[in-house]
Amino acid sequence: MNRSERFIVIILRIAGVFGLFAIPAVFLPFSVMNEMHGHLGLGEMPEAPIVNYLARSLAAFYAGLSAAMLVTACDIRRYRPLIKYWSWMLVVMGFVMLGVDVHAGLPLSWTVFEGPPAVVVGFVMLRLHAQIEDLKPEDLHVSET
Repeated sequence: MNRSERFIVIILRIAGVFGLFAIPAVFLPFSVMNEMHGHLGLGEMPEAPIVNYLARSLAAFYAGLSAAMLVTACDIRRYRPLIKYWSWMLVVMGFVMLGVDVHAGLPLSWTVFEGPPAVVVGFVMLRLHAQIEDLKPEDLHVSET
């Protein structure tokens, strides 16, 4: 494994582990979510079914995606096309989230630390992706049973 490959593994593992921190949010009582919402300077959290659904389903989605990143980090040569896709998605979604955050009027700290870092990490991963060695036939071990 070359240096670029190790760095991609590190990025995927860090993102995967941090994303798993979303799991508790799926089960948080609404009162705790509302309190956190207020501490972020976002005021009172609307108590509507769609808000509750979006908060919990997004947390579950993040956790599932994060687990997939951890699996991908175990064999980056095999998952090379997926890594390229995720890298481009980070770039695109980073710009989309920047626009959404600005349009929604979120605090500057939120806006700066959400979309732009995703764009940077996406471009870094694209650069590193080009240096992942292709999977060789001998790397595919077929067990005889």
